[in-house]
Amino acid sequence: LSLEVWPRGVAAQARSAAMVKFSREASNPTKSCKAMGADLRVHYKNTYETARAIKGMTLRVAQKYLQDVCEKRRCIPFRKYVGTC
Repeated sequence: LSLEVWPRGVAAQARSAAMVKFSREASNPTKSCKAMGADLRVHYKNTYETARAIKGMTLRVAQKYLQDVCEKRRCIPFRKYVGTC
């Protein structure tokens, strides 16, 4: 891993070409994170509903919720992609 020091404008142009732009910045960046996956073998609809279910939860609560889902004690409600007309 090598680090390069670029002038401010050049670095911003390089980052914008290579990285994803998020719709908004975190209100407290020290207590938040951003994640992105590429070439994952998952369905978009499942990940959308899972993200929607854990949105707003604290880290520990979300981990417990997802663990309960894996153990089939709780479920993730599908609200948008339910197959109705």
